[in-house]
Amino acid sequence: MHIPTFKRKKNHTYTNKSRLVGVFLTGVLRRRLIHRLLISAISVCVLLLFSMLSLFAPSSAMENNLVRSRMLLNHQSEFYVPASGDSYRHDLWNSTNSQLFAGCSNAGANFAKTNSKTQPDRYVLIVTSGGLNQQRTGIIDAVVAAYILNATLVVPELDHASFWKDNSNFSELFDTDWFIKFLRNDIRVIKQLPIMGEKFVAPYTVRVPRKCTPKCYEDRVLPVLVKKRAVRLTKFDYRLSNMLDDDLQKLRCRVNYHALKFTDSIQGMGNLLVERMRIKSKHFIALHLRFEPDMLAFSGCYYGGGDKERSELGEIRKRWKNLHASNPDKERRHGRCPLTPEEVGLMLRALGFGIDTHMYVASGEIYGGEDTLAPLRALFPNFHSKDTLATKEELAPFDSFSSRMAALDYIVCDESDVFVTNNNGNMAKILAGRRRYFGHKPTIRPNGKKLNPLFMNKHNMTWEEFAPRVRKFQVGFMGEPNELKPGSGEFHENPTSCICQKSGSPIKAEGFGPIKVENRTENPSSEEDREWSELDYDLDNIKKQVQLKGTKIDSIPLQMGTDQVEVQEFFSD
Repeated sequence: MHIPTFKRKKNHTYTNKSRLVGVFLTGVLRRRLIHRLLISAISVCVLLLFSMLSLFAPSSAMENNLVRSRMLLNHQSEFYVPASGDSYRHDLWNSTNSQLFAGCSNAGANFAKTNSKTQPDRYVLIVTSGGLNQQRTGIIDAVVAAYILNATLVVPELDHASFWKDNSNFSELFDTDWFIKFLRNDIRVIKQLPIMGEKFVAPYTVRVPRKCTPKCYEDRVLPVLVKKRAVRLTKFDYRLSNMLDDDLQKLRCRVNYHALKFTDSIQGMGNLLVERMRIKSKHFIALHLRFEPDMLAFSGCYYGGGDKERSELGEIRKRWKNLHASNPDKERRHGRCPLTPEEVGLMLRALGFGIDTHMYVASGEIYGGEDTLAPLRALFPNFHSKDTLATKEELAPFDSFSSRMAALDYIVCDESDVFVTNNNGNMAKILAGRRRYFGHKPTIRPNGKKLNPLFMNKHNMTWEEFAPRVRKFQVGFMGEPNELKPGSGEFHENPTSCICQKSGSPIKAEGFGPIKVENRTENPSSEEDREWSELDYDLDNIKKQVQLKGTKIDSIPLQMGTDQVEVQEFFSD
């Protein structure tokens, strides 16, 4: 009985082992099957994903562009503009050696006076052209023309039909009585043409050539004047040569810097704007931004605005029928393109002006509006203008008259500690010369030929590389007394004959770079004459250097960098 029982137990044990082995093998097989199924599914998904990616994969050229974009972003992150402007000069707010010079425009002992020179029944009338500063040049030269012709000058007529559409007359801009009184020893000035021989003599209209010399006036105008007794010289802007002897140049200075005074109302409002700037800060910059649509259209430059910009500026450019087709790249290479507001701001920061600097901006409508101004405002948030300093009620007597509004900007720019100009137009020239005459107050003119390529490449360098180059390129463009050779440039911007050096003090060699004396001859410009209200890039075709008599500033060396040949080109006649 025991034996069968034992066998049954043994058989039962084997049966259990077989079941366990079966379960184990079944589990292993199932896991392998599932694993294989998962691998197959994943492989299919990967293949599908790869196929989809291959459809949208960029070409090698696109990959290269992406790499370059990443590199550019890395460079952009390195071009970090500091908020503070380190002082790279002894004094940012004053010109070196300015205390050694003073204006000197008194008439010489041999300069004929009014009583002995003026002939009876000779009357000269002029009609000026353009805006305020172009008209100013015409008025100045009209006095000299009347002196050359031994004639009486009738108070000039101002242009009312130009682009500027301002109907202000002479007495609404300038103090007429002061003008007549101050010039009484030089020429006779009257307010209106008198009746001659019991009847009114209508003036005979004459148009003189541009840049007419004294001999040109004697040959072309004097015979007509003697015969007709009264002549009206029309479109009188830049109708007198830049090449005059010192006595006539000094007469120009007496008119420009002393006889021409704004009316009390204009001068009072201008002084109020200056006073309000002084309350805000001890020192301030005045910037003549000149980035209006008309300026950009006339310059023929391009600023990356695509077809919209080309169309808009091209339409404005049609106003001047005698302009050649523009070559934006050429204009930019030659430094004739105004800097953008952002570029002006970067230049000033590199020169040492920090974020706390107060800035007065003289400008009309900015092309591109607030979007264009935003980078400049970010760099210099203490940003002011007529509209922010004065109320609408205070500006109301001037607001409808472009010349009167320009006169307010003129006063603030003249009184500023540093004047920054963004072009070489009439206001820039007139104020540059005036600031030289009254103490060589700093006047910064961008060296466009050097700065334009630098700005175009700025994201490929760090600020530490960029800023020193700006300072190097601006040597000779900072309004220093020793920047220009005597007689070079348009006279209103460099009135050499009217500036004398004081004796007794040595000349200091300071500023942005080394002083280097360079002897150069003037290269005549190939620019053809362009007649345009307020924007005039005309240059005389001078064949020889002007010979100055008695100039006293020859002893001071020219402050030039070794690569600043373009300084003379920029100012050459």
